[in-house]
Amino acid sequence: MTHAERVSAIAGGRGLPQNARPMQTRWTLRPADPEAVTKVARRTGLHAAVARCLVARGHRDPERTAAHLEASLMSLRDPGDMPGTKEAAARLKLALERKEVVLVHGDYDVDGLSGTALLMRLFQLIGLRARPYIPNRLTDGYSFGPHSIAKAKAEEATLVVSVDNGTSAHATIRDLLAEGIETIVTDHHEPPHGPLPPAVALVNPKLEGSTYPFRELCGAGVAFKLAWAVAQEISGARKVREDLRVFLADAMSYAAIATVCDVVPLVDENRVLARRGLVALEATKHAGLRALLEVSGLTGAALNAEDVGFKLGPRLNAAGRLGSASSALELLLCSDPWRARALADELEKRNQERKQIEAELLAEALREAERFADPERHPVLVLAKEGWHSGVVGIVAARIVERYRRPALIIGLEDGKGRGSARSVADFDVLEAMHGGAAHMERYGGHAQAAGCEVRADAIDALRETVCAKAREMLAGRTFGAEEIVVDYDLPFVEMSVELMRQLDRLEPFGERNEKPLFVSRDLRLAEPARTMGASGSHLSMLLRSGNRVLRAVGFGHGARVGELRLGEPVHVAYSPRWNTFRGETNLEIVLEDFRTGAAPSLG
Repeated sequence: MTHAERVSAIAGGRGLPQNARPMQTRWTLRPADPEAVTKVARRTGLHAAVARCLVARGHRDPERTAAHLEASLMSLRDPGDMPGTKEAAARLKLALERKEVVLVHGDYDVDGLSGTALLMRLFQLIGLRARPYIPNRLTDGYSFGPHSIAKAKAEEATLVVSVDNGTSAHATIRDLLAEGIETIVTDHHEPPHGPLPPAVALVNPKLEGSTYPFRELCGAGVAFKLAWAVAQEISGARKVREDLRVFLADAMSYAAIATVCDVVPLVDENRVLARRGLVALEATKHAGLRALLEVSGLTGAALNAEDVGFKLGPRLNAAGRLGSASSALELLLCSDPWRARALADELEKRNQERKQIEAELLAEALREAERFADPERHPVLVLAKEGWHSGVVGIVAARIVERYRRPALIIGLEDGKGRGSARSVADFDVLEAMHGGAAHMERYGGHAQAAGCEVRADAIDALRETVCAKAREMLAGRTFGAEEIVVDYDLPFVEMSVELMRQLDRLEPFGERNEKPLFVSRDLRLAEPARTMGASGSHLSMLLRSGNRVLRAVGFGHGARVGELRLGEPVHVAYSPRWNTFRGETNLEIVLEDFRTGAAPSLG
């Protein structure tokens, strides 16, 4: 999703305050070494615009760039290299031989759900007696707790396997062990400063002393590594037997959904899992996934990261955000097409409910944020209010970050206690800032770009002051800058062609640290009068031309600016190209990030 599309999602047609729309941005050119660009373009045969995109994202070496573009399965590292996988796989094989009951303890977001489904399907395939468990966000909270012990005992489990949580759950895992129940932790969150839990195995690439070369897998990515290690253990060799190889290839669809939705960097192993997993998802025969694609309007489509992140992800998250995520997990595991469709329809309904709750909360949060508008005093926006739904505070935090261009921690209060979610801007570690307020939170954790906490209502003011103090210390006199659009290339419009677009397709999937390319083209003209579109006229549609090149352009959230555009006058655009399929016909068009009229703007 482009910046303009995100603006539309925030401000378009939801009755938000008029000042919710960002002010005019400045355009800057992303730096890239010209010599490296020339080498990459020459060695790969790519257009200079594509080569520059690659170099600007850190791919300077032509050979490594070729490997990045290919995203080969051979680039995936052996799971045995990750801390804890060998011990975990051996313990699970023992559980299989002993016919033990294993509780797969996931989390209620897309990452936890996908990883739980992945492991459950593997365990069903090999005949391991496994039971899934997803805590209720509203009654149980995040990660392990007394509810975990109760569920394990109720299922008569002797082994618990966590997915996307558990690294910080020292007390509960200790209490499970006291009950004779062992635990395997699979997680990707940062380890706590205190002692690690007494688990039989801790599978986490971020553990202190880990030599695993890639730290940025999501929770389901770590679960995929464990599944691979179990397949090796069952096969008795590094090369797994055929049925397990087929399973792992198919299971990448779950890993891809989680990798995209958890917003981990789409580089290295994550790129392979996402790219190969999207292909597996397109071809899936699983009834649950097919029903999810159908209700999302994606049946038969060539899937990309935006489809997953903004269509599949919200539907899977909806049930857990409003309470129990059991229906979402059941859908991911469902093999009955009729039941799958009913579950998908239920998630669709829940997602509509979520949207309404989110819109109302966001409007209130935007008003509350004006109280803390000074970015020097409040570099992190810590907002809290009674009645804010804790299931959507994470989404709203992301929206606040979009609006104010600084980190946000949004807390919903109920009966004197609060649950909050934090989101950050690029290159700022919000979890590190939250360490400054550790004394005022009952629990907290996460990673640099997203974190969560539990806090007493009477500690909110102290938490705000200490988190902001820590952030000021981290910023060392800097403030978060004014909003800008960072573009990759100053492209003559006549070169924005189908051929160039096909080369850009090789950079997919786009996401964190592999951002969608943005270009600037100057001195264009309208081929016909611009018009607004959408029910509220909040979007723009126009035909732009330069020489013999004419392309349709859409400007999400720019409808109010239609009066700035006049026939015959120059238009300068910052945009991202895309394919648009309508009534069976696919054409190239551009999505406007921003536009200017009059004199051509400079790139700062």
